[in-house]
Amino acid sequence: MTSAAANGNDSKKFKGDIRGPGIPSRVIHVRKLPNDINEAEVISLGLPFGKVTNLLMLKGKNQAFIEMNTEDAAQTMVSYYSSVTPVIRNHPIFMQYSNHKELKTDNSPNQVRAQAALQAVNAVQAGGMPMAGGMPMAGGMPMAGVDASGGMGGHSPVLRVIVENLFYPVTLDVLHQIFSKLGTVLKIITFTKNNQFQALLQYSDGLTAQHAKLSLDGQNIYNACCTLRINFSKLTSLNVKYNNDKSRDYTRPDLPTGDSQPSIDHQAMAAAFGAPGIISANPYAGAHAFPPAFAIQQATGLTMHGVPGGLAQLTMPVAAAAAAAGRMGFHQLSGGHCVMLVSNLNPERVTPQCLFILFGVYGDVMRVKILFNKKENALIQMSDGTQAQLAMSHLNGQRLHGKALRVTLSKHTNVQLPREGHEDQGLTKDYSNSPLHRFKKPGSKNYSNIFPPSATLHLSNIPPSVVEDDLKMLFASSGAMVKAFKFFQKDRKMALVQMSSVEEAIESLIEFHNHDLGENHHLRVSFSKSTI
Repeated sequence: MTSAAANGNDSKKFKGDIRGPGIPSRVIHVRKLPNDINEAEVISLGLPFGKVTNLLMLKGKNQAFIEMNTEDAAQTMVSYYSSVTPVIRNHPIFMQYSNHKELKTDNSPNQVRAQAALQAVNAVQAGGMPMAGGMPMAGGMPMAGVDASGGMGGHSPVLRVIVENLFYPVTLDVLHQIFSKLGTVLKIITFTKNNQFQALLQYSDGLTAQHAKLSLDGQNIYNACCTLRINFSKLTSLNVKYNNDKSRDYTRPDLPTGDSQPSIDHQAMAAAFGAPGIISANPYAGAHAFPPAFAIQQATGLTMHGVPGGLAQLTMPVAAAAAAAGRMGFHQLSGGHCVMLVSNLNPERVTPQCLFILFGVYGDVMRVKILFNKKENALIQMSDGTQAQLAMSHLNGQRLHGKALRVTLSKHTNVQLPREGHEDQGLTKDYSNSPLHRFKKPGSKNYSNIFPPSATLHLSNIPPSVVEDDLKMLFASSGAMVKAFKFFQKDRKMALVQMSSVEEAIESLIEFHNHDLGENHHLRVSFSKSTI
């Protein structure tokens, strides 16, 4: 067995591995790390795949060696990162198997720091979070010497989260989805302070909070923006008075919504939870999906009644959760991965136009192709990877024409148009010059009005001559049931209409968005976060 020794002059001994023929080893050689890298960040690259048993940092060379507990864990890690390049602070990181079969480390200051970081992470895993399928889970037995209530070193279970570079809106539900991957979130309060979107978020214990901080601090929620900055709060508990879109106590569903703020739309919430989160979607569903053994099991204590699909069904590359959101930064999505594969469509009813309108709520649809031999499948090309990510996270699991949509990213980089003279019965459509794109203008206000599908629709561009009964009759004309209707008091060009279900609202949006109301007014329809 070859082993790697380390002493005070690691850098001299380790010239870095000469690349072998890729023979698997428990030891992984990591290269091109940023100068200010810390031990915890390197460890978190390995965490989702198994236990990290040793670490050797070569800071002068911007390199490190990670030793995993099994060769299998190392193989899963190397194969995952070969398809999804990890990015730390805009540095793409490279890794390969080391020629060494294990690491031997000594007591130099550099190594003492690495060992302390390893012990801290292993204590978190052994304490509050046994690993299930490579994912840290809440609900294990706390280990001796660790106070489960306050966590290691008495850390508060409350985190203060600041979101920087807020180019896309981040909602309370998005934060809940991301932070729930690492344990049970009890309460969240969101607010704006110093012109920054901030949140206080309480976990069930300090260990879980510490693990979440280690895994998520510095990550991007969306491609190259919405960066999480996480600290421990001085508070040890949050007092939530209202359940609405600004604050929520998940342990007390009986709390009032508070009159001053719009009430939360429970169907929209269910929709948000039913669909995979921004960061949980499998970036390589088609090409490099993980085996089902990596399906996330539902986190202990996180039961969601009446939520379609729940978190239990998310099969995702585990790396997307703990090494998380944006260290991979979804950089691989920014250009190439803007094509989605939509399956389980109703082949009798689906058309390119209806997919163009529905997916157009979350980005600008360039092309749609319904597959000739398998009409329950379609490819949809968005104008960029972030829009594809948004559409996928909001529409996966939603029902259209009586069937639950399945949306994943496709390995195709674009949708091909049929060759001239080879018409495919109108199954492929090019929308790149469509006047109906909602997001053509950079910084369009439509970006801040992106909400999950909900039973309540927001209508705008209504001409003065059109009255309530006209609109109610219009929406009932497709056979749907209108439960409630309300014009905006300050602006009668806008209204809310509530349908009897989210599915009905989806079909109504497809049918009536851009409907000609006369006087050169075309109705604009989107999903609302409010209820009537």
